[in-house]
Amino acid sequence: MAEVKVKVQPPDADPVEIENRIIELCHQFPHGITDQVIQNEMPHIEAQQRAVAINRLLSMGQLDLLRSNTGLLYRIKDSQNAGPVSFFLSKMKGSDNQEKLVYQIIEDAGNKGIWSRDIRYKSNLPLTEINKILKNLESKKLIKAVKSVAASKKKVYMLYNLQPDRSVTGGAWYSDQDFESEFVEVLNQQCFKFLQTKAETARESKQNPMIQRNSSFASSHEVWKFICELGISKVELSMEDIETILNTLIYDGKVEMTIIAAKEGTVGSVDGHMKLYRAVNPVIPPTGLVRAPCGLCPVFDDCHEGGEISPSNCVYMTEWLEF
Repeated sequence: MAEVKVKVQPPDADPVEIENRIIELCHQFPHGITDQVIQNEMPHIEAQQRAVAINRLLSMGQLDLLRSNTGLLYRIKDSQNAGPVSFFLSKMKGSDNQEKLVYQIIEDAGNKGIWSRDIRYKSNLPLTEINKILKNLESKKLIKAVKSVAASKKKVYMLYNLQPDRSVTGGAWYSDQDFESEFVEVLNQQCFKFLQTKAETARESKQNPMIQRNSSFASSHEVWKFICELGISKVELSMEDIETILNTLIYDGKVEMTIIAAKEGTVGSVDGHMKLYRAVNPVIPPTGLVRAPCGLCPVFDDCHEGGEISPSNCVYMTEWLEF
């Protein structure tokens, strides 16, 4: 008589026990666990049972769904974290997994933002679904759309509470994605005027040439302070912004710069060094090629054909060619 083999089915595990075990695993691996980790720890649990337990924990807000290079991660939610991130995640309570995934992708992009095309690539979701999710997240004030100066017709998405990076807004030189050429020219003139006044005061002191030369220098912090006190800027300018303007004067042959050692903590010094500038009179007029606007343009990196700033619509290039 042939032996009959009977396959014994393991009893269904208690759903609560599965959820508790997943929570324990998340505590053991605070940076997150993958589905493979759960499967290795609970090989007798079927995939459907694992999925039901995970979805229940996500819906109850006990787990966060993250995305990494290795795939999806499940991480225990830290209820004691009262930072801005937990504030925004609390607003996502009740959101489905797709919405949480899109939010996580946008959060990872930081203040440089991310295009909807890249969100589609990273999430593998249909574009229509992504547009619906983005509109929903915007209505909850979880994210915001920002126009980028690199491509005026495209928008990048970032968290609602973030200040866009300078590479997105263009910094102080842009207003509503438009390059403020007149504002830059006014700053250029005022910075040069300040250095000229400094040089004239040094010459009128009637001291020896070396002292006159040293007295004619001004630090970028002094120039920055002068511009701020003038009140000609509606936006807050940084020392880096002023140094960009001073660099255009250097390229134009109107100013020279030197770097000196400075004591730590000295106003205007960076890493023990300080940049000093002074107005100079060119020995000979510069040639036409040296006066090409590209060499002193503060937005040279943003200039490309088809963009908001391009050689074909550059008024400075037109003036130079006519010259």
